[in-house]
Amino acid sequence: MNTIIRTTRRAFPLLALAALPEAVGAQLISLKTVPVATGDQFLVFPSQNLGMGSVSIALEDPLLDPFVNPARGGRISGSPAFGSPTVYTISDENGSGRTLPAGALFGSGEWFGGALLAFQQIVEGNPLERSVPDIGFTPSQRLSDRSSYNRYGFAMLGRKLGGASLAASVFGADLSVVDGVEILYPRAESLHQDGSMLDYRLGVAGGSPEGRSYEALLLHNRFRMQHDVGYVDWIWDPVARVSTRRHRTEVNRDRTNTWGVHLGTSQPLGATGWRIGGIVTGNWKEHPKIPNYELVNIPRDPGNSWAYNFGVGLSRTEGPATLGIDLVYEPAWSDTWAEADTAVRTASGQVIPPGGKTIENDFRFSNVMLRTGIGREGERWSFQAGLQVRGVHYWLEQHDNLRGTRREQEEDWMEWSPTWGLGVKFPEFQVRYVGKLTTGTGRPGVEWAGPTAADAFRASDIVVAPGGALTLQESNVFTHQVSVSVPLGRSRGW
Repeated sequence: MNTIIRTTRRAFPLLALAALPEAVGAQLISLKTVPVATGDQFLVFPSQNLGMGSVSIALEDPLLDPFVNPARGGRISGSPAFGSPTVYTISDENGSGRTLPAGALFGSGEWFGGALLAFQQIVEGNPLERSVPDIGFTPSQRLSDRSSYNRYGFAMLGRKLGGASLAASVFGADLSVVDGVEILYPRAESLHQDGSMLDYRLGVAGGSPEGRSYEALLLHNRFRMQHDVGYVDWIWDPVARVSTRRHRTEVNRDRTNTWGVHLGTSQPLGATGWRIGGIVTGNWKEHPKIPNYELVNIPRDPGNSWAYNFGVGLSRTEGPATLGIDLVYEPAWSDTWAEADTAVRTASGQVIPPGGKTIENDFRFSNVMLRTGIGREGERWSFQAGLQVRGVHYWLEQHDNLRGTRREQEEDWMEWSPTWGLGVKFPEFQVRYVGKLTTGTGRPGVEWAGPTAADAFRASDIVVAPGGALTLQESNVFTHQVSVSVPLGRSRGW
């Protein structure tokens, strides 16, 4: 009998590769089950506070705020144009990215708005990671497998209503690649990604003459990706004692729908330049399709997630100096399961009908985030330094209905991101440089513990259970952003 040797191996799951990072604030909550180094792919918007660790709860960010909540664009005066080219690299040849965004904001009378376009190149990780160690074969890579391009667009329109503002925005992406997904197919000969992302927001914001401010936001995010994965099967003929190659392609689809609500407020704390603020955010995520990664042969894997954050922030501005600190707690729950495509008999002799649950995963997350930073704005220059710390801690309870078994697993890790920034002001324009280093992530793996029906990778916005204790080959992510602002008119924060 011919034997087929498939170029696959046991894998681990991942959550939230495509979740937007601080580029759109804490209103879209991302979850991870493994510390994959994915880079700052979605860092396409300019930010004045990025060099201060992205503190934002009690400290305004005139450049970023209109992109996070479009209603906060009501504070725009004039028409600033900007560009914020960004590059990032992941150590050990694990990939890189380059992004060139350009846009403008405008405010005229009661109306305000803005637009942005961005073009991005993503270079995937070291192709040697996809070699086939069993036979010593390293597949060649096409140019499209090594480097891909993404396009982003943003539009916003709003109106001032007395002391408040009401606005809506849409942020879309035409995605040819999501950084880090190639890690989830370590034995694939080729990988072609294609998809899109749409983010709709409706916000209201306002304030009082005493310095109090408030905001509310509704959002809906739709993420769609397709992975065309090419594998090589080696067919061994024991009679002729020769092996031949056979190519096959698997199509995996990734779907996530997110609905969210966000509330925030801040106010002066005495008359000494201090401010205090708070935020509350809730996300509900529906996952109608989870990709089947390599070993799983179940075509439908839905799930639901509920994620929240509760944050408090403190800031002080005294003359040209500013400091801020944010503390955010993020509890979350996620239920995912695998559905049988056909009737399946369990180890106890019972029959699970088509559509019945073969695997059930219950996750509980208890994540925390700390952001802190300082800055000083001079007449011609500025300086910033900050730190982001994210702690991930979750518990998994998994029920294998096919085998009639139950297991528990607990994982936690820390991600550290020091930031720094420098700015120079000229009469005609302003230039800001921001650097960021993220540690504590890399190329994760799972200790071998024998195959189970839950052996799967996971990208995007859902949790799929690890099959064993996590391992990590750590990598560092270096990010650099240069923002250039040109006042076409008087603009707030210039």
